[in-house]
Amino acid sequence: MTPDPRALLRQLLDVAVARALPAEVLAAHLPPPPAGRTLVLGAGKAGGAMAQALEAAWPADAPLSGLVITRYGHVPPGYRPRRLAVVEAAHPVPDAAGLAASERLLALTRGLTADDLVICLISGGGSALLSLPAPGLTLADKQAVNRALLHSGATIAEMNCVRKHLSAIKGGRLAAACAPARVLTLTISDVPGDDPAVIASGPTVADATTCADALAVCRRYRLDLPDGARAGLASGAFETPKPGDARLAGHELVMLATPQMSLAAAADAARAQGLAAHILSDEIEGESRVVGGVHAALARAVARRGQPFAGPCVILSGGETTVTVDSGKPAGQGGRATEFLLGCALALDGEPGVHALAADTDGIDGVGPHAGALLTPTSLARARALGLNPQALLDAHDSASFFAPLGDLLVPGPTFTNVNDFRALLIV
Repeated sequence: MTPDPRALLRQLLDVAVARALPAEVLAAHLPPPPAGRTLVLGAGKAGGAMAQALEAAWPADAPLSGLVITRYGHVPPGYRPRRLAVVEAAHPVPDAAGLAASERLLALTRGLTADDLVICLISGGGSALLSLPAPGLTLADKQAVNRALLHSGATIAEMNCVRKHLSAIKGGRLAAACAPARVLTLTISDVPGDDPAVIASGPTVADATTCADALAVCRRYRLDLPDGARAGLASGAFETPKPGDARLAGHELVMLATPQMSLAAAADAARAQGLAAHILSDEIEGESRVVGGVHAALARAVARRGQPFAGPCVILSGGETTVTVDSGKPAGQGGRATEFLLGCALALDGEPGVHALAADTDGIDGVGPHAGALLTPTSLARARALGLNPQALLDAHDSASFFAPLGDLLVPGPTFTNVNDFRALLIV
């Protein structure tokens, strides 16, 4: 007997998120305390939970200090930092709190020795939180570029290529500042392909991209750069540490959690319920509504012809889709996950037996408080009965306003981790 579709899909999301929680995965990768001191530096949406897990696991009699920056509201309830400072700041557009915290964090690297250990806790969202601009740039410059990138349709790799070159701390610069101390980076991946140089713009990872690459991204998406940013990129003054840089020699990086690990955990949970489970990919990118239409076509083929998979089954995918917003039009409430689902709904057109869930694993999708939503075969009919125009809402990037009146938004609050988009289609 097939489980209740809504309950099953929500269970799969919960399993995927649980696999990426720092409390479950961090302690096993901690080294013994060094001869010198241990400094913890971190940034990201999972930063608060990573700091909590590290504090709990680190020997009580071993020195420990440092600073971790996370998004507002992303410090786990009940966590009272004792040996570490945890600061909250804005994401996805940086603010003054993030700037001040980044300055403090970089200052802590002064005076480190070869006997010291730096543990860097890096997760998705760290790029905006580590908002210290390159020399000659202001916070307002960084905010303007960030907003333009978020609306451009650029991939996460392209966005972070620009961000790291306009930063005084990203693109390997943090690790370079820690020399000659040993650096261990513990990271949770939120990017397609799990490239550590892209996660949070790689503050501890040598950067193979160049100022010229960053300029090319800006030209490709017609970004209006501040004069100082354009000049620094054009002259090469904002170049980042490259592979082979001696200051980064001997550093170690451990991938604690990835989208693939979470998808595999969800697939195992579905199989335990007696369902076949298929993972398409953990690194799917593209326009959210288009990706939704492609997933719908696949689900229809399964439902109607048993191709390429026999039903009943669950189809899983991850990665990071994009929403390109027309700068001349106001955007509504939505995000990648709900825009994916609305595109999927229109393409499915009420296909019987197809249910779906899409959510951002950090608990926040776009600008609203929701993580994502659930889609059922009756969603379109129920919405139209309420007088909603699904296509108009999709065109206005107002997908949350489609799912909210149906009671189908998912609002779990922050999850304290982040392995990016999670999508599950159930065909019964």
